[in-house]
Amino acid sequence: MNDFKTFLCISNYFKGNAFMTALKKQGNRVFLVTTEQLREKPWAFEYIDEVFYMPGLDLDWDMDLLLKGVGGLMKEHKIDSIVALDDYDVEKAAFLRENFRIAGMGQTTGRYFRDKLAMRIKAKDAGIRIPAFSPLFNNADINHFADTVAAPWVLKPRSEASAHGIIKVHDKDSLWRHLNELGDNRIYYLIEQFKPGDVYHADGLQLDGKNLFLTVSRYLATPMEISQGGGIFRSANIPYGSEDEKKIKKVNEAIMKAFGLKNGASHTEFIKSREDGEIYFLETASRVGGAHLAEMVEAATDINLWAEWAKIEDATVKNRKYELPKVAKNYAGIVLTLSKYEHPDLSSFDDPEVCFRVPLEYHAGLIVKSPKQERIMQLLDHYAERFATEYSATAEAPEVKKFH
Repeated sequence: MNDFKTFLCISNYFKGNAFMTALKKQGNRVFLVTTEQLREKPWAFEYIDEVFYMPGLDLDWDMDLLLKGVGGLMKEHKIDSIVALDDYDVEKAAFLRENFRIAGMGQTTGRYFRDKLAMRIKAKDAGIRIPAFSPLFNNADINHFADTVAAPWVLKPRSEASAHGIIKVHDKDSLWRHLNELGDNRIYYLIEQFKPGDVYHADGLQLDGKNLFLTVSRYLATPMEISQGGGIFRSANIPYGSEDEKKIKKVNEAIMKAFGLKNGASHTEFIKSREDGEIYFLETASRVGGAHLAEMVEAATDINLWAEWAKIEDATVKNRKYELPKVAKNYAGIVLTLSKYEHPDLSSFDDPEVCFRVPLEYHAGLIVKSPKQERIMQLLDHYAERFATEYSATAEAPEVKKFH
């Protein structure tokens, strides 16, 4: 008898081909539910048994229609696992698991990886250091926050992916002006103290509630800066064994334990406060980091997060042992910008360290790899300057605001 299982993958964004390919290569049946708007994208069709298209995007999906559609599919196919490939799909996958009683992350745990208010309350309860924050339900609570927490503050949507939709606020009057403009929608936001500092991201894999793999990198220009002012997105992994790496790994472990991520990939962001040098938790997601960070992690460590996540899901469903491949300890970095050219010619970037060219239209992007971290930083600085003068477009670009 074939030891194959049936996986239902959900993605509102064109991503996860490496994940579905790896699942199929493990001998499984793979279904994909995506949006009608992504029908023309180059999905890995040869590794997907069937693709189902939903009308609408992100939050517009009719959940009843989705539920009945999957119910129809289950008449002929026993679905063993449901996987969300992007932030916006975490709730959808949890909703389906709850309804069909399929093992995996349910709606309560799902909220810790999607709702920025839920994750802050959970982190605070677990004694994890976070910037001061407040929900926006009660006027007295909001006034208390504004009177006792030093500005500037940021108004953040509770469930938008990445840095999209963040509003920086400098005083109480403008806070109330923004809240009045939001009207009844203010319940979908929270307010948090803005802490200047360096922003880090930790990209990892979990198995049976334990951290199997984690690499720590620093944004040289943060997603929030890019989404609010344009510019050149850059990130690079930090020195192995450094004080910052040790501290972030420790906090990340506490977060995964508190939030209950059993199996899969995680992308978690931290800030090292300029004021006190402490590490503060910002947010987490139960997925692979976007903006080609997965390729950067693979360049540094030889670990393909998408493929290994798929193998973890496969091993979990089949009750088999999973083994992480050997982890390399190189350094890698990414430089990425919106380009004024549809297909920018990057052939003049011919340093031997260049190992990946970002294949997105109207973007210029490169990943570099070296055994030396100093060399990576040198190349990223040099390339960022060249990108700014030769390629960068300053037009409003909604697609760059969502670092899926």
